[in-house]
Amino acid sequence: MALNYGAYTACLHDRPLGAALDTLKEAGLTGAEVNAGGFIPSPHCPVDALLASQAAREEYLGIFEERGMRLSGLNTSGNPTSPLPHEGLKHAHDVRQTIELAGLLGVKEIVTMSGTPGTDPTAKYPTWVVNPWNGVDMEILDYQWSVVVPFFKEVDALARDNDVQVCLELHPRNLVFNVPAFERLVEETGATNIKVNMDPSHLFWQQMDPIVATKRLGSLVGHVHAKDTKVFPGAAYRGVLDTDFGHVPADAEGKVPTAYGYWCNAWPSDPAWRFVAFGLGHDADYWAQFLAAIAEVDPQMNVNIEHEDAEYGNVEGLQISARNLLEAASRL
Repeated sequence: MALNYGAYTACLHDRPLGAALDTLKEAGLTGAEVNAGGFIPSPHCPVDALLASQAAREEYLGIFEERGMRLSGLNTSGNPTSPLPHEGLKHAHDVRQTIELAGLLGVKEIVTMSGTPGTDPTAKYPTWVVNPWNGVDMEILDYQWSVVVPFFKEVDALARDNDVQVCLELHPRNLVFNVPAFERLVEETGATNIKVNMDPSHLFWQQMDPIVATKRLGSLVGHVHAKDTKVFPGAAYRGVLDTDFGHVPADAEGKVPTAYGYWCNAWPSDPAWRFVAFGLGHDADYWAQFLAAIAEVDPQMNVNIEHEDAEYGNVEGLQISARNLLEAASRL
């Protein structure tokens, strides 16, 4: 059996679902992951309508079936443990709803994040502890784990009841952003249905090796995002944890939302790193080795492109990524 190659349709939110699926199929892909909540809107997945009606679900799945495409995942990446009520409460609700919807649709995996709590019960904003050399940081981390563990015990039970795997992105600015943190989460929750969404792009700029991480995690990898990162000369003097970002005005076109009243900031003009189309940061030989490691975990794993390279248009970048992904796959 072969790995299943598809794409996350967030980069095609400017067109209806059917047209987005046609674009993926023309690129040689067979699967589609759609957004169902979290940071960004979900125009390709009317969650409430689908939860309410079996007929609506059948019609929805028919859009995929008539094009020979698979619905290979639901995405609700956000901050479900944030102290900001319009972020944490909403995103936690989205995670629960998406698990239930996935179960009804027969989708076996969803993608989300662990989130980032605040420093203590009175905190207003999320706080990401990057390097806890100061003793007080351990108190913050102890509190944050006391929030995240009970939440994911509940999420794991709900996922088990719905026969769904909840796959977490090892994404910076989350409590769970590397392999040891994920292993701790599984140990402290006793989870059976929480796995990793292996997105190499978030590992590269942390100086992690996605192949090594995949081999260590083994069956704890449940989903894959095909996304690349390129490290630039600016890393020599910025490092990879710089804060030299800029404000984006509220009336700016094309801003990317993160919560009500908040959106992504502007990157520095000379960044240390940035996300690039799949295959533009690492060559086909590397990606063939990565896919081989994924296939050892599950030869039918869903591998979905996530296009976030601002240097290319949405369709152009997706097509570049698809060509490079399928070229790497041909080397297996």
